[in-house]
Amino acid sequence: MADGGLTVLDGTQLRAIDPRLPNPNAAVNGATILHVAESIASSSLFGLSLPDNLKSSALKRINADAVSFSLTEFHNEEEASSELRNYIIALADELKGDPLVVSVLDGSALRLFLEDEDDFAMLAESLFTDLDTKDTGKLSKNEIRNALIHMGVEMGVPPFEESGDLLDGILKKHNAEGEEELGQAQFAQLLQHVLQDLADALAKKHVVVIQNIKVINGSKLRKVLSDEAVLNVVIERMFQDQDASEDGKGSKDRVRTFLEKNGPELGLPPSEANEAVVLLYDQIFAGIDIKMTGGKLERNEFGVIVKDILEKFAEQLEANPIFHDLES
Repeated sequence: MADGGLTVLDGTQLRAIDPRLPNPNAAVNGATILHVAESIASSSLFGLSLPDNLKSSALKRINADAVSFSLTEFHNEEEASSELRNYIIALADELKGDPLVVSVLDGSALRLFLEDEDDFAMLAESLFTDLDTKDTGKLSKNEIRNALIHMGVEMGVPPFEESGDLLDGILKKHNAEGEEELGQAQFAQLLQHVLQDLADALAKKHVVVIQNIKVINGSKLRKVLSDEAVLNVVIERMFQDQDASEDGKGSKDRVRTFLEKNGPELGLPPSEANEAVVLLYDQIFAGIDIKMTGGKLERNEFGVIVKDILEKFAEQLEANPIFHDLES
């Protein structure tokens, strides 16, 4: 896949695993099972180090905590293997409900820039101009670090904190940390060498970067729909909101307004997220017809309509998840 492209980790990769203990005949403790499971899961997720919150949530799914589970001894092969599978499935379930969005940086985007002389020249010139804030026509070698930061994940450069010693090692190799001043052509030449080494290194060992993007796929909304008590509270709040209105009780415009305002707590995307959300609301409400009898809609009728609306949202979000950039 291309650098900077997004991959959704929703547990599908983990469900395809048939996990095995390295030495099934030996007694193992929970700590070993956790280590094996997390190593297997990481390998299936592009080498990603699993976030701590993901691991702790998965343990809760199997009614365990890291400390007590780690100390548990398993002398039965079947039981140990079962716990291994259960934990990996729990990780998959957590990712299904709250997917991770990642970029897998493999050097391909950098190679595209490097192979096209015109594109690279424009990139180098743009970076030089942005960094030459005093308009002196000179930059010190150590500004190469800032050039890499400016390029970022979108152009295939991993953050320094995500790359380990990779970027620092390449900068040291090319003596790109000194105060020696370079003109634009010299700066471009040094940047080219640094990016070529980075592209080669990423081709050998990819860097996976977790993006601050929320995938709204209807999983939270389905939980609301499956819990009758919670659903009734939501319906009652909406009904009271309708009943207190002065512009026509039971209007679908007020239902839409309520969901746009309170939707995120139910598992709906924020109405201001992007144009796709507006189109989603338009699509759902285009087929809704709220009819009133005697100027008022009964509570049970209203509940049926609201449930139908929420089910339609859940279906659409499952088929076409919404990506919400949490930094925007």
